[in-house]
Amino acid sequence: MSGTIATTAGPVRLLGDNATPIWGMTNAERCRRLAESAGKDGAAVAPGHELLFNLGFVFDPMLLREVLGQPGLVFAWNGVPVVGQAPLGQDPMTATVVDLAGGQKLYNRQLRKLEQPFVRDLTPATRREIERRSYFGAYKGVTDLLTKYLWPELALWLTRIAASIGMTPNMVTAIGATLCVYATYLFAQGEYWAGMLAGFVFMVLDTVDGKLARCTITSSKWGNVADHGVDLIHPPFWWYFWGVGLASWGLALSNQSFLLVMIAVVAGYVLQRVIEGMFIKDFGMDIHVWQKFDSDFRLITARRNPNFAILFFATLAGRPDVGLIAVAWWTVISLVVHAVRLVQAYAIRRSGHPIVSWMEKA
Repeated sequence: MSGTIATTAGPVRLLGDNATPIWGMTNAERCRRLAESAGKDGAAVAPGHELLFNLGFVFDPMLLREVLGQPGLVFAWNGVPVVGQAPLGQDPMTATVVDLAGGQKLYNRQLRKLEQPFVRDLTPATRREIERRSYFGAYKGVTDLLTKYLWPELALWLTRIAASIGMTPNMVTAIGATLCVYATYLFAQGEYWAGMLAGFVFMVLDTVDGKLARCTITSSKWGNVADHGVDLIHPPFWWYFWGVGLASWGLALSNQSFLLVMIAVVAGYVLQRVIEGMFIKDFGMDIHVWQKFDSDFRLITARRNPNFAILFFATLAGRPDVGLIAVAWWTVISLVVHAVRLVQAYAIRRSGHPIVSWMEKA
């Protein structure tokens, strides 16, 4: 399908042809979606330039963001152009060429990780490997232990199924949100094991919808809002109704203890999010990518998934009440750590030193 097509980002020249599908679509369609998505986000090809996509390769979408920001830049693999923004009608290899076959790493700000961008020739023999690598390439490098290590393989399997039957990310989000609400109801009834099962499936689907959107290039503004909105709002409700359900176990906390626990988990959660927002606003990056300590602490910080693990093991020991109290204490400790890191960052900046992610220094 060689030729030039028009997209919201600007003119796109497709090099070569390829009939091998990837994530349920042709590579030409994938490249068109990449360009359209970039255009909707406000990126545009510079005057007198065109985007180049070699249909023989599949590449990390971050490479497109790089070339759209630098007219005249072309990424290649062993001397063959893969993706770039070159002057109209000119040989792409006369532009500024960066050959990624040498192992060069780039910082992916969107996914918070330093990595060698993925580039691979697309053939029937490599398709499954490419889908696997592009899926894992969509994973955030800085996240919690469960998301990073427990369910990636299960989420990959579900993502492939969803793509093969034409499910959209919004459909997956809707199913997950329903399970999230159902888990909340079960927690309130003291049905912790059933609630945790529903919550577990929801958390896996919470990974699937984002990976499906990235792998199939079908992200949308409202889908992103819905996904992150559910993520942001539901955790305090889970912990509150977990406390309500303790009465069914004969382990209800006293009114005073319940109030203190709720203040800790709700106020701690909200304030921790506020601190994260302040860090992004004042330093232009996520607090969890500042120094390696922050990235390591993100694995276990008091967010939904680590708290869920605490409650799981406490319930396994027959003490879901102790689990909720432990979540409250861990939330307070995590809040203090984040507050100290924010103050330290302000102090370092006042001393005249820049705040730069350790990943960008690596």
